[in-house]
Order: sequence, then structure tokens, then C-alpha cells
Amino acid sequence: MRASTKDQDATRALAELVAFSTSYDDNYIEYVEHFSGTKLDRPALAKLLKDAEKDDILLVESVDRLSRLSQDDFAILKQRIKDKGLRLVVADLPTTYTVSGGMTGDILTVINHMLIDLLATMAKLDNDKRRERIKQGLANSGYKPTGKKPNTTKHNRIRELDSQANMTKEEIAKAVGVGVATVYRVLKQD
Repeated sequence: MRASTKDQDATRALAELVAFSTSYDDNYIEYVEHFSGTKLDRPALAKLLKDAEKDDILLVESVDRLSRLSQDDFAILKQRIKDKGLRLVVADLPTTYTVSGGMTGDILTVINHMLIDLLATMAKLDNDKRRERIKQGLANSGYKPTGKKPNTTKHNRIRELDSQANMTKEEIAKAVGVGVATVYRVLKQD
């Protein structure tokens, strides 16, 4: 289970997935994270891949809960899943539910891989379009990001310590709790 932000409910469909998983086995482990699907390295996903054993089933609600990655990063994730020997089952993709042997099974496996790749690409494109629409909406509203506001208290303390001329820039940075670059930037502004 994955949601992009803590404001979203990553466990929204957990009961349904648990019920679905019992059609395979009563043993399951839940991995829930609040992390963007556009990131390859996600803590819960990494733990899942570390904990998983060959022939385990990786059950996801839909492909976009697993990935909104670029094609290159999705290829890396698919390889990690394959290297672990996991079988990917997507709850909203019924062709992934069963494995049959022989030629039919081989054809179904190829079709599933193509469908999963297609759905992952669509999830990435959907995410990109949403981000672009948000940018356009903000631009049309006249919103101008102002960036991070300076911490005037720390900046004043930097100036005060520098005026005493008895500390290095590194010592000032440590005393104020900022990076050395911030010290140089504040002093350059004066």
C-alpha cells in the first residue's frame, strides 16, 4: 500500500487486499508507506524487497500504487522484483491472478508483462499531466512562489559574530547552526 503524502490514507484499500490475499494464502505481511511513487528508492518498498523470498507474491491494488516511475527506473524495479523471484499480482488486473502452465501460461505471462508496463507508463503520464496542470493553474492565478524566507534572527547573529572579528566563518556557522555557505551569503549581502 502506498500513498504520496501523509494527508492521504495509504491503508484505504488494505482490508480489501488482505481479503483478496487469503485466496492465495493466509500468510501475508503488510507494507504501507507514504512516499511518492515517482521515487525508486522508497523505505517500505526496499524493506519488502529485502524481506521477500523466492516465489512470494507481491500483491498491489493497482500498478500506480507500485510505480509512477520513469521507464528506466521502472525497468530497474521490475528487475529487482524478478531477481527476488516474486510474482506480481495486481488486484485490478485479473489476468495476473492465476498462473497456468504450457503455452497458454507463457502467452499470459507475456501479456501480463505488457499490460503492467503499459499501466506503469500510463500512471507516470497521468502524474506528469497532473503536475503540469497544477503549474498552469498556479501561473493562471498569478501565484508567484517566493521561496524560503530568510531567518533574520540567525542572519543578525551571523553579522554580530562576524563584527567581533574573533571567529572564523566555520566557527560562526557552527555557533549559529547554519552552513558555511549561508555565512558567506549573508555577509556578502552587507
